[in-house]
Amino acid sequence: MRNSLWVTFIVLVTACGTPTGKVIAKIPEASGISYCAHDDTLIVANDEGSYYRLTAKGTILQKKKLGNYDLEGVVCEEDQLLFTVENDGLLVVDSKTSQKKNVPLDTRYHGKNLSLFDKKEGVEGIAKAGNMVYMAKQSKKKKSSFLAVVSMSPNPARVMDVIEHRLADTAGLAYHQGYLYMVSDKEDLLFKFDLQKNQHVKKIKLGKGAWEGIAFDARGNVYLADDEGRVVKYRKKSLGL
Repeated sequence: MRNSLWVTFIVLVTACGTPTGKVIAKIPEASGISYCAHDDTLIVANDEGSYYRLTAKGTILQKKKLGNYDLEGVVCEEDQLLFTVENDGLLVVDSKTSQKKNVPLDTRYHGKNLSLFDKKEGVEGIAKAGNMVYMAKQSKKKKSSFLAVVSMSPNPARVMDVIEHRLADTAGLAYHQGYLYMVSDKEDLLFKFDLQKNQHVKKIKLGKGAWEGIAFDARGNVYLADDEGRVVKYRKKSLGL
């Protein structure tokens, strides 16, 4: 697999110890989060097939049940929401009509099936950069964790590349200002990943939590989704970002 060579990365740890944030909302089984730049809101996915729309202060504006889905990551765009369904695939929801569409995905890469939607270790985080979608394969083992780089067109969507990042249990992803950010549920870590250099450039220890989602707004705030039922808000500066 291309991008399989591990590059030694620079680890920068905040000097002031574990950063603390503010709990702004209680969302059961919050498994993914995304910032909606067009209307300054947040979308939070949960494991029971619902999503919530919140203000940046945490006020719940909407709750929508989509069905019997184990929703994990989410990407908010003006016209649609893109969800990963842990053991099933990709789900696109029209923002205006709530019409749902399953996206077929060819999971083969260089002739090998990547098994992205295993029952025990499925897809968790998702992020989008340009026309490419990054999907995090969850695994408790570093050597089995990777990102699938997916092109959404033509139909079916297909894996174009694989990034082996060596972070166990990558449960949340976000693309922000040219970097990918990953959170590990198992390790309570936040990693900043340079796509151009194909390496991690910063590692930050988080407080204890079941971290499964990360999002950035336009005002220097970072939001983390905790599967134990919280949405926590930080300042980028407090995280050393």
